[in-house]
Amino acid sequence: MTPASRRIVREHLPFDLDRGITPRARIGLVVLSCDQTIEYEWRGILAGLPGVGLFHARIAVDPIITPDSLRAMEPMIRPTTELLLPGHRFDAVAFGCTSAAMVLGEERVIALMDEAKPEARATTPITAARIAMTALGARRIALLTPYRADVNLGIIRYLEARGLEVPVFGSFNEPDDGKVGQMTVGSIRQAVCALGREPGADAVFVSCTSIRLAAEAAAIEAELGKPVTSSNHAMAWHALRLAGVADPQPAFGRLFTCPLPAT
Repeated sequence: MTPASRRIVREHLPFDLDRGITPRARIGLVVLSCDQTIEYEWRGILAGLPGVGLFHARIAVDPIITPDSLRAMEPMIRPTTELLLPGHRFDAVAFGCTSAAMVLGEERVIALMDEAKPEARATTPITAARIAMTALGARRIALLTPYRADVNLGIIRYLEARGLEVPVFGSFNEPDDGKVGQMTVGSIRQAVCALGREPGADAVFVSCTSIRLAAEAAAIEAELGKPVTSSNHAMAWHALRLAGVADPQPAFGRLFTCPLPAT
């Protein structure tokens, strides 16, 4: 052991600062406590974008998804968003629950995130899905969900009230988010293709951040000949575009070659 009298000590060494691992963009994500999927899918998408950082915080929710359990999250949205690197600026922030953004209203969810991170541009899955459909030139969508009937009816009405048509609809009718996160990719692909083959739909939207689709989107599009997106897929695209990251990523499907549409 070096005696203290012989130890060389140099304190207050000079240093420089940069944006750490996020020189291009810093994106924050609020994730449901029961969600098994969204971070995995987003990391896969962001892996090919050096300098783009993802930071997430979890919000408590009952894994049995009902309108009441979704509404119960409202008072926790702002404080959970504030947990994202307190004191650091974000380029974009996202709220990871499609059905809650619909039940609470996407404007309300975005307002709560804006209170926590006013410098960041905010999005939700339902917001991103609507804007994605505009970017893709789609108005009539085949909608696939895992939800129970009352949540399904709400999301159909929500989309239709905002100018989209839902001529094709299907659901797994599973209220337990834990089971939704474990649905096989094969089961999801089969359902997407069955709905997507129905006439009258311009694109397919798979609602729910627990469903795995992002890595399959391009292959399913090639099979169907029409665009396919999901809650995670659309919101990752939208958050990147809001953060100023416009790199085309065709491996993730048609949407990831699109810029933000003019508003």
